[in-house]
Amino acid sequence: MNKPLDSFLQAPSEAQALREGQRVGISRPHESAHLHVAGEAAYIDDLPELAGTLHAALGLSPVAHGRLNAIDLDAVRAMPGVVDVLTAADMPGGNDCGPIVHDDPILAEGELRYLGQPVFAVIATSRDAARRAAGRAKSVLTVEASPPVLSHQEAHRLGQYVLPPMHLTRGDAAAAIAAAPHRLTGTLDVGGQEQFYLEGQISYAIPKENDGMLVHCSTQHPSEMQHVVAHVLKLQAHHVQVECRRMGGGFGGKESQSALFACVAAVAARRLKRPVKLRLDRDDDFLITGRRHCFRYEYEVGYDDEGRVLGAEVTMVSRAGHSADLSGPVMTRALCHFDNAYWLPDVAMHGFSARTNTQSNTAFRGFGGPQGAIAIENILDTIARNLGKDPLDVRTLNYYGPSDGDERVMTPYGQKVEDNILQPLTAQLEVTSDYRARRKAVAEFNATSPVLKRGIAFTPVKFGISFNVAHFNQAGALVHVYNDGSILVNHGGTEMGQGLNTKVAQVVAHELGVEFERVRVTATDTQKVVNTSATAASTGSDLNGKAAQDAARQIRERLAAFAAEQAGVDPSEVRFANDRVFIGKKAPHEVPFCELVTQAYLARVQLWSDGHYATPGLHWSRETMQGKPFFYFAYGAAVSEVLVDTLTGEWKLLRADLLHDVGRSLNPAVDIGQVEGAFIQGMGWLTMEELVWHPQTGLLATHAPSTYKIPTANDCPPVLNVKLYEGDNPADTIHRSKAVGEPPLLLPFSVFFAIRDAISSVGGHRVDPPLSAPATSEAILRAIQAVQAG
Repeated sequence: MNKPLDSFLQAPSEAQALREGQRVGISRPHESAHLHVAGEAAYIDDLPELAGTLHAALGLSPVAHGRLNAIDLDAVRAMPGVVDVLTAADMPGGNDCGPIVHDDPILAEGELRYLGQPVFAVIATSRDAARRAAGRAKSVLTVEASPPVLSHQEAHRLGQYVLPPMHLTRGDAAAAIAAAPHRLTGTLDVGGQEQFYLEGQISYAIPKENDGMLVHCSTQHPSEMQHVVAHVLKLQAHHVQVECRRMGGGFGGKESQSALFACVAAVAARRLKRPVKLRLDRDDDFLITGRRHCFRYEYEVGYDDEGRVLGAEVTMVSRAGHSADLSGPVMTRALCHFDNAYWLPDVAMHGFSARTNTQSNTAFRGFGGPQGAIAIENILDTIARNLGKDPLDVRTLNYYGPSDGDERVMTPYGQKVEDNILQPLTAQLEVTSDYRARRKAVAEFNATSPVLKRGIAFTPVKFGISFNVAHFNQAGALVHVYNDGSILVNHGGTEMGQGLNTKVAQVVAHELGVEFERVRVTATDTQKVVNTSATAASTGSDLNGKAAQDAARQIRERLAAFAAEQAGVDPSEVRFANDRVFIGKKAPHEVPFCELVTQAYLARVQLWSDGHYATPGLHWSRETMQGKPFFYFAYGAAVSEVLVDTLTGEWKLLRADLLHDVGRSLNPAVDIGQVEGAFIQGMGWLTMEELVWHPQTGLLATHAPSTYKIPTANDCPPVLNVKLYEGDNPADTIHRSKAVGEPPLLLPFSVFFAIRDAISSVGGHRVDPPLSAPATSEAILRAIQAVQAG
């Protein structure tokens, strides 16, 4: 059977839409899928190396905290193959790569801030030679060690922060809690998470004529890399070109933290006038770079007899690491997502980004949103247990009201929830997952099973979409139509496997009424589309899709005007579909798209255009923490059922039902893949991906795949039902679609609380399990023992 892959992906309704000329809303394979499976997709390390290419490696700090008193690099320079060694003094334009606060040295000087911090860079004729020489760091550095501060709890006790504390309040939380019929106090610890991108950090810098510098960089933010490289080289932005065709994963880890590696490679290349590649070993990548922030929560809540939250106060303390990086925006988003799906009448939230002698933590899929939302979910789960109610009933009782309802529509930060679909979405999933009957079956199973216990949980998601900083919510694109009818697209987003280029190509094909195969998307390049925003915050398709649509629409309108003039009709009577142009209303004349393009070219019609898009209506005050930071909200819900062995702490996910809102999907196959991937990745964060630092030395002990465990295919449940909720986005997004990158990462909250439910059953649901995340087997056993003792 030689049916094309597209025919397997498309549903019957999609096939009909395709015949009618639709190119969005169609399930299409990833534009590079055939290259990925054949091993032919080129990443930066696959690019042919130019003659004379040198290789860099980094010498790392052997202590978590201390003073760097001296460096004796003669022994390093004498190593075989070594060409040069760089230190902080060799940075022409300044030794800093901090994305917001300028507190992040490229190479350490004076103070050593964490074990694994880059101190010097070795440039050698081969990668192995560079690594061997860099490995002598401990013997060539004279260091005066000091006691490190490793935990965010200790840093918070010492008042040690990378940024001033944040406070977001509404009403009088303390008074509401004091007057409530019931009060709850507690703490929760949630660990961080390694991005574990398959392609590690890498940059390849190539010097060009007249002070030019080309940097191939695995980055989610080429424009930021352009600016930071220009700064460190003491050049202007137009001297630096950053290009990225694709990344082997990013997940936020390549939003800002690719800067250090791009800078080192570029400085070495300019200094030696030769190409320089810096590709990290996986262990070094773990030791140098940051990850998702660990969080600790202390909360106090007042609630009524039904479980309705009347007042809540929460303190969030994150492990920021040694520098600010993106910890401020991450904490802002965490505070703005503490409410998740729930209306909180009186609330006080306090955020502290603790400075520790560990890697500087950074962006990770969800960008603080998951850390903020899990706290309120934990609170509601406990309230339900205290009252002997089904947690789903307590959750729905606290939902935001409908958009045309009363005051229960305003978030604590002053944005109205105008598009709330959680009630019908919840009702649909409750039925399709058979939640009520399964909860009854779980209780019956547990009553007769003393060792193995089942648990089930239903958790919702409300996730805001847009960058916290308003000016990042813009994008540009270029669309070129060649005189043979083929189309080339370039935009400011980066492809990291999430299917952004596929969706943008579909948008352009739809706008011009052509087949998918006519459209090609090229590498992200700062010399084509300038001043781009990072591909992050789930905005890639929203921003770049709209920009590409704008550019393609201008070309279509020019072609329509030309065709109309030739035929003596109004431009409104020209329609583009299925690779053809239909001219006239009655018995329209048909012209192949490529033929019209050739005619337009001969008539000197402009066949290329630029496009731009800026998300409307956003505003935000960092001082008051009020405004409209999000263009819209994405929603979802999940039901998970688990089986826990109470003797070993082992557990298994038996079934998961996911219903997620992506508006009118641009590509259902890609979107379902994103939901599935986010669910498994989030499950890994909450259940098995444990970060461990040595309590005295500060060494990250989990710095390799042998010690840091991520989910595998074996961790997927035998029953995984994933469905996209049907309904257009009320906001004017690209074809009324919604972002799908980050929001579904909150769906596996249901796994964590299903495990908590199973543990709770050990004590007849009378004792609240003190379960922390990740819920490893050890953490599960500790919680079981606490329940048994209680």
